[in-house]
Formats: sequence, structure tokens, C-alpha cells
Amino acid sequence: MAKARTKKRTHVRAQNASAAARGSAAASSMNKTPKSMVIRAGASQVGSSVSQLVKDVRLMMEPDTAVRLKERKSNRLRDYTVMTGPLGVTHLMLFSKSATGNTNMRLALTPRGPTLHFKVENYSLCRDVEKALKRPRGGGQDHKTPPLLVMNNFNSPNATENSKVPKRLETLTTTVFQSLFPPINPQATPLSSIRRVMLLNRELSSDDTEEEDDYVLNLRHYAITTRKTGVSKRIRRLDPKEVRTREKRGVAVPNLGKLEDAADYLLDPSAAGYTSASETELDTDNEVEIAESTTKKVLTKRELQRMKSGEQEKAQKKASAGPEVEKRAVKLVELGPRMKLRLIKVEEGLCEGKVMWHDFIHKSEAEVKKLDKNWEEKKQEKERRRKEQKANIEKKKAEKAKARAEGKEVEDDDDEDVDMEDDEDDWLSDDFEDENAEDAGGDEDEDESMEE
Repeated sequence: MAKARTKKRTHVRAQNASAAARGSAAASSMNKTPKSMVIRAGASQVGSSVSQLVKDVRLMMEPDTAVRLKERKSNRLRDYTVMTGPLGVTHLMLFSKSATGNTNMRLALTPRGPTLHFKVENYSLCRDVEKALKRPRGGGQDHKTPPLLVMNNFNSPNATENSKVPKRLETLTTTVFQSLFPPINPQATPLSSIRRVMLLNRELSSDDTEEEDDYVLNLRHYAITTRKTGVSKRIRRLDPKEVRTREKRGVAVPNLGKLEDAADYLLDPSAAGYTSASETELDTDNEVEIAESTTKKVLTKRELQRMKSGEQEKAQKKASAGPEVEKRAVKLVELGPRMKLRLIKVEEGLCEGKVMWHDFIHKSEAEVKKLDKNWEEKKQEKERRRKEQKANIEKKKAEKAKARAEGKEVEDDDDEDVDMEDDEDDWLSDDFEDENAEDAGGDEDEDESMEE
């Protein structure tokens, strides 16, 4: 018996299968790439400087961040955490200002934490950095690819579990910052896609005493520029590759209409031509060797047969000839912003939970056991209330179904599930500005009251 024909062009199941495959591929790609949300807590109450700092940090975290995110005064933290799952957001950066005037930053991993609390001791905006530079760099296509993350001194050699900054805290902080951006494969990532670098340097104490050592990070943001070495500016201006990468300021190609020969422009002694040392790069620039990218042709079956018959040696010579290598000077131009961050405390959950480490407050073993017991009781109480509310909702649904079966009119109440979710997240029910007004960087009394 012949096999039944299946419709491939108009069959509904095939279309749905292809759509589901595309959706699953998009979801998997979305989950692989880290995404962040930079939030200004308290809306306009933080001030104009902190608001501009939030915009600069969003520009630095591009392209996988919510650049056009607008906060309202009535927004709560739950409004952002609810959307982290559907949008694939993995990190939250919350900037706030305390009642004492301290600027704080919280870096949290979604959906379960942990949360790192930093005090922003000082910062400089992008416009301040541009004013300090002689030749600032702006615009272009630099922010279309994520920056290269460089971390220095995150793991101190003398750190132990009993020191002020324990070894596990250094490992946790390193992991959190490494997960901000997608990992880079050196063999597959093209060099042209790496256009920015974010530098995080930890300040270590000069003396050997570990008791005085604090966790302080300096953040810098640079743009990477490259130029050919050993070539004058006049020749570089005629190179089409250098013209494309350079910012357009006026005329890109010089005017040669008044000259009889191009050699008059290249070897002009008054302009210090090709042999001038002042026209080349500075000695402080680092020189690297870059292999030019080449395209390989995909051979057909007929071409493969020709290679096997008589042209195999010639093809091997072409394949063995590597790409051309040129030396280029790498230079970093600062984009901003600058920040000096001091780690104050680490919490177990998402902006709440048990305090894992604190810079100022140190608990005894008895106090730690008491706090653990309190947290365990809170978890059990929350689980009991969740089960009780779920049972009540199922009971109401059963009563409504029974009433509908008997022919009675029943009003639909859509707030039941919402009430259950609100009660589960009761720790997020306070206003966002009230929560951050209490979060001062170095106030010990507030942290003690929150833990107890």
C-alpha cells in the first residue's frame, strides 16, 4: 500500500512546529546572553547628578540593557522583579541616595540573589571626563557590542576564611562581575567587535595587616583605538581602512588639487613627511600583531575532484600561506563614567534575606545562630501561609464551579491570584523610595535593626 502524502506547504502542524522551533531558539539565545536593568531608586528624589550617573552607566552597559527605562515615583521593587523573568534580565543595578546624602549602588542577581551593597564614595560623569581630555572620543558604533571586562587584584594572595575579607567573598564578587557580560571565545570572537573595555581594579592595602583591608573597587571605562605603526599621518589619511575607523571631522581626504604630484604631499619637508618621528605613534602605546581576516571559498564537488586529480599541490600552497600580519598601536581613550565603590555588605536573597557579610557589623556565634533560627521560622511561616492561601483559592473555585452547575449567577473575581502573589511578596510591598531612604551606606544601627 502506498504511503499517504503529507502536506508540507499548507499543513497547520508544520507551520506551528516551525514557529515553535523559532521561539525555542530565540528563548535559548535570550537566556544565554546576560541582560541588565540600571534603575534609579526614588525617581527624581535622588538628584540630577545621580540621574545623569544612571544614564552614563546604562550607556556603558549597552547593548544588553534597558537604555530607555523610565522610573516613576510610585514604582516598587516588585514592579521590576516581576518583569525580569519574561524579559530575560539577569542583573539589577539599583542606584539610590540615603537621607544622609550617601550614594549607594546595589548589584543583584535575579531571581534569587545574592545582592552586593556598594557605597559610591566618589564618581565622575561622562561629560566631566570629556572636559578633562584633550581629544575626547564620542559617538560611533562602539556601544553596539559589549565591552571587554578586565579585573585586577580581585583575589588577594593572603586572604583566608578568617580574614576581614574572606576568600569566599572574593570568589563570589568575581563570579558576579564576570556574569555581567557574555563570555568571549578568543578563537571565534573577531577583534573588530571588541571596541570598549571596562576596567575594575581593587585597591589593596600597602601594609601586611589584613585587619585594615577593605573591599574597594575603582571602575574605569575606555574606548579601544588602533593605528598602524611606522606610518605617517599623511599616509594614514589616504588609507581607506583608517578613514572608515576614524571619526569624521571635516574633510576625511586631503585636498590635492593644488599639487602637481602626490609625492609632493607625502614627502613635503615643511610638513615633516614620511620620515618624521613626530608623525608616528607615541612610544607609550602598545604594539600588537594582527592577522587580517580572510575569506575562504567553499569548494564544489567538481573543484574537489580537480584538486584530487592534479591541482592538489597548488591548493595546498595557497592554504599554507597564512594571512598577512601587520603591527598596530593600541591606545585607550577614556569614555567615563568613573566610580569608586566600597563593598558594605552582601545579602543572600534579592535585596533581602540573611546578611552573609558586613563591613562594619560583626556578630558573635550565638547571635548568628539566633538570626538563623529567626530566618528559619520566617521561612516556615511563609510556606504555611502560602499553602493555606492556595487551599482557600481552590476551595473558592470549587464553590463557584458548584454554583455554576446549579444554575446560580457567580461574579468572577480576578483578584484572588493577585492577592496570593501580593502576600507572597510582602517584603516588596513598601514604596521603593522609602526602602532606599533607609539604606544608608555606613549606618550600623539601621543594618542591625534590619537583621534582627
